[in-house]
Amino acid sequence: MEQIPQIPKEKFKLVHDDNNKEQEKIGTPSLTYMQDVRRRLFKNKVAVVCLTLLSIIVLISVFAPIIAPHNPNAQQVTMSNLPPKLGQLNIPGFNGYQNMGGHMVDAYKQAGAPKDAFYLLGTDYLGRDLLSRIIYGTRLSLVVAVLATLVDLLIGVPYGIVSGWKGGKTDTFMQRIVEIVSSIPNLIVVILMMIVLKPGLTSIVIAIAITGWVTMARLVRAQTFQLKEQEYILAARTLGESSTKIATKHLIPNLSSTIIIQTMFTIPNAIFFEAFLSFIGIGIPAPNASLGTLLSDGQKAFRFLPYQMWAPAIILSIIMIATNLLGDGLRDAFDPQSSDH
Repeated sequence: MEQIPQIPKEKFKLVHDDNNKEQEKIGTPSLTYMQDVRRRLFKNKVAVVCLTLLSIIVLISVFAPIIAPHNPNAQQVTMSNLPPKLGQLNIPGFNGYQNMGGHMVDAYKQAGAPKDAFYLLGTDYLGRDLLSRIIYGTRLSLVVAVLATLVDLLIGVPYGIVSGWKGGKTDTFMQRIVEIVSSIPNLIVVILMMIVLKPGLTSIVIAIAITGWVTMARLVRAQTFQLKEQEYILAARTLGESSTKIATKHLIPNLSSTIIIQTMFTIPNAIFFEAFLSFIGIGIPAPNASLGTLLSDGQKAFRFLPYQMWAPAIILSIIMIATNLLGDGLRDAFDPQSSDH
């Protein structure tokens, strides 16, 4: 019988327990999905800057009654069209001087304003403080955005899940309804709401509620079609889980990335829609301020008093750009492969 060659003992090396544990030690801590998303989001400097800017704007809007220096609707006709002024500092553009007849004059002195009176962003044609009106106007625009988001979540998400989960004739019928709703222009819906209701926040919110949920419903439906074929969904159905329980335990958590990203794109769309309606005069009625009404008032005197339009335009631009960039950052954080395409 042929002998099996033996490996000499010198070839073996004793591994001590300490060294073995060190080699098997995991180098990085394990992260949950949401922790990994947060880590990727905070690595994106642009998204972090946008998140910070939006957080500041939201906080200022929430605490508007405390932060606003004046009543936004209080009129002082004697103080009308005053330029921006920052205390007694002689900063160009913020020193209370404006061009009258080719000469720079102290507008506050000519208006007979007290020495300690100043308006950081100036006043409008009725003597109302522009800074206070911008703070309250931003607050109102954000309220519209929040209500539009709630409509998306309360109507769009359940509608999309039911349509994608049921499929067949139910899905076909529900999608025909979506096509009919999406074919109606938002402006027509707003005008119809104004005929039935008075112009204002209520008619705008109802108009958004009627048409704004369609995109969310379509995205959620498409994702539900993919998810319902996954093994864990099939296993849950085999075990006799109800459709409601599968939706709450499995579908909605896995749809969270799509829902959050679409929500971030709904916010600027709602703000811009409200600003557009107020700009053309069928949005928020006077004397309440929104970014749209401030832009509408400012453009009337833009040639001579450009500061009345610049300030609300800058705030609206910051909100729109920051929200869209943050939405891009969230999309990359939830789905890293999307940034590779």
